[in-house]
Amino acid sequence: MRTRRPARHPVPALAALLLAGALALTGCSGAGDDSGGSSSADRGAAAPQSDAKAGANEAAPGGAGSGARATAPRKLPTSHIIRTASLTVQVKDVPKALDQARTGTENAGGYVGNETTTRDAEGHERTRVVLRVPVEKYDEVLTELEGAGKLLDRSAKAEDVTDQVVDVESRIKSQRASVARIRELMDQATKLSDVVTLEGELSTRQADLEALLARQESLKDRTSLATITLSLSETPVKKKEAKDDDPGFVDALAGGWNAFVTMLRWLAVALGAVLPFAAVAALLALLWLRVVRPRRPRPAPAMSALGPLPTARQAPQSPPARTPDESDEQD
Repeated sequence: MRTRRPARHPVPALAALLLAGALALTGCSGAGDDSGGSSSADRGAAAPQSDAKAGANEAAPGGAGSGARATAPRKLPTSHIIRTASLTVQVKDVPKALDQARTGTENAGGYVGNETTTRDAEGHERTRVVLRVPVEKYDEVLTELEGAGKLLDRSAKAEDVTDQVVDVESRIKSQRASVARIRELMDQATKLSDVVTLEGELSTRQADLEALLARQESLKDRTSLATITLSLSETPVKKKEAKDDDPGFVDALAGGWNAFVTMLRWLAVALGAVLPFAAVAALLALLWLRVVRPRRPRPAPAMSALGPLPTARQAPQSPPARTPDESDEQD
């Protein structure tokens, strides 16, 4: 007789499978946590070293760490500016103030340009001098000159010529390259005509290059040295009073008289210009009437080929009619 085996319930088997899956997941997560912990531990260990290196770089001047952390200043393009100023200063002693201005300019690294000195009727001196000073010392010298006396007038101007400087530099590079190419062609030329043509072209381009170099030098001088025109006087400069712009009757009368005189002057000029031609024309007319015309032969009367033309006979005249009185008298 066969004995029946008890039926297995699926619940324990399912529970065993779930337990095995949970254990597997737990192991994976543990491994992940171990790896994450090890990496975080490594990062934690490396952090002090990096901090130490950063500190060392910050301590060292010009280190890489300082450049990475500190924001480097942005390099601005170089600007080229022409600075000019004009000053009028009233001083007690013009020669002394002029010597001080010269000394200050020379100490700043500049030089004195044109100088003009005049003296009025009362014996007061007035001097006008042009000073060239480096741009770096421009403000300092200008302030020193203003404090030499009483400032009467001041004007300053700044002109940016950066575009011109850059353009001239670029054109100089291109022109130099062009000159170099022409010289290479001259070295390779074999015909005399080619050599002559290339020499003319080289001369033209070399002249253009020299002109560009001269302009570049001028711009460099004007941008590196500022120009200050200083006027020194012992007496205040009298400014012209502004006149009333509204014209009156006297102004109108004076204007009309001036216009009338101007018109007469122009008429006299025109008459003087025409008078020689009129005199020559009158002299020629007089010679024609008095000398040339009387001597000219008079033309003879025209004669026909058949002789003189016959004159027409006059018709006979009839006797006048008698009146009754005349007839009676005759009877």
